[in-house]
Amino acid sequence: MKRVKLKVMGISYSQTQSGAYALLLIEENGERRIPIIIGGFEAQAIVIKLENLEPPRPLTHDLIKKICDQFDITIIEVVIHKLEEGVFFSKLTCNNGEKEWDIDSRTSDAVAIALRIGCPIYIYEDILEKAQLTNSPSDTDLSPANGGETVAESSPKYATYSDEELYKMIDEAVKTEDYERAAAIRDEIDKRKKKRR
Repeated sequence: MKRVKLKVMGISYSQTQSGAYALLLIEENGERRIPIIIGGFEAQAIVIKLENLEPPRPLTHDLIKKICDQFDITIIEVVIHKLEEGVFFSKLTCNNGEKEWDIDSRTSDAVAIALRIGCPIYIYEDILEKAQLTNSPSDTDLSPANGGETVAESSPKYATYSDEELYKMIDEAVKTEDYERAAAIRDEIDKRKKKRR
């Protein structure tokens, strides 16, 4: 079965599910995108790595990377291999030099780990075709073809702050481990960068 390589495009807020976020993945050599609804903790873990922020203490996904490094386990790839009733299923392909095996994982955790390890993320062509966004997303609408969530790009509550204030606020949010706030501030910064292009 044909596989397509993906990269992480970003994280947005879900307007219809309180406390939920959308992880947006895009094919590496194309335009097709898939949104995956994830929880706040996983969104924070992904945003921290995307923004190259250093939390004061290691998060769970950082700990997994350290364990892999310590015991010479290589995570070769992440594969999104199934979509069932709107839920994506993923696996991590691991190798310890003697044996290769697959470990089931939530897609959000698999992506957070892949970002830290630097391994590729793949999806099967038929799943990508079924779950891709049907239109070009605007700043406030990322509706998947399979009737999933509608999400917004950023919170208007940070719109009145200057860029300098936002950067100070994001540093403070990371220091106090308020990653949900850091994600909201980061979204506002990203929104401004897009407008200036």
